[in-house]
Amino acid sequence: MPELVIAIDGPSGSGKSSVSRRVAQALGLAYLDTGAIYRAATWWCLDQGVDLADPVAVLAAVREMPLDMGVDPSSPTVRVGETDVTAAIRSEDVTGAVSKVSSNLEVRAVLRQLQQDAIAHEGRPDSFSGGLGIVAEGRDITTVVAPEADVRVLLTASEEARLARRAREVHGSADASAVEATRAFVVQRDKKDSAVTSFLEAADGVVTIDSSELSFEETVQAVLELVERRR
Repeated sequence: MPELVIAIDGPSGSGKSSVSRRVAQALGLAYLDTGAIYRAATWWCLDQGVDLADPVAVLAAVREMPLDMGVDPSSPTVRVGETDVTAAIRSEDVTGAVSKVSSNLEVRAVLRQLQQDAIAHEGRPDSFSGGLGIVAEGRDITTVVAPEADVRVLLTASEEARLARRAREVHGSADASAVEATRAFVVQRDKKDSAVTSFLEAADGVVTIDSSELSFEETVQAVLELVERRR
C-alpha cells in the first residue's frame, strides 16, 4: 500500500478538488478525482447512446468503459479509449446527467473497485508517486472507498460560499444571475447524491474543515497541518 493516503470528501463547491490537487503537489503525491470517474462513465454512456433510465444497460456500459485516469496533480487527465475527455466531462450535458449514473448502486460498486485499485497502485515503485501515496477526493472516499486512509477530511462550506465558488468557476462571476444559474448543479446534485452516499456529516475519525471563511491557501494549510500531525 502507499506510504500515505489522504481522503477528502465534501459537498459540491466545497473546494475539495482544487484543495486536493494543491495538497498532492505540495507533498509529491498522486491525485485522484473520483467524481471525474463518474463523469467519465456518464460521458461514455451518452456517447454510446445508452438510455440512462435503464440501470442494467448503464451497468453493462460502465463495465466495458476503457478508462484511463491521469493522476498528475499539476495536469490531471481523463481518457476513455483514445479520446481525451478531460474537458468534455465538465459539459452541461454531463453535469446534468451524472447523478443518474452515480445513484446506480451497482455502478458505484464497479467504479469503487477502480478507485481502490488506483489508490493501491500508488504503493508501487513504478507508479506516478513512486510509492509515496495519493490524495483521493470525492463521494464516499472517506467512508467506503478508503476508510483506512491515513488522513480523512470532510471539507465543507456554507451553501452561500459553495454557490459563489461554483458560479465563479463555471460562469466567471458570482453575481446573482450566475449564482442562480449554478444552484441546480450544486444543491440539486447534492440532494440526489445524498440518497446513496453520505458526505454532509463527518463519520467517526473524519476531521471536518469548514472553509466558508477560509481562503484557498488557508484551507490547503489546514489539510497539510492535519497530515503533519498524523505522521
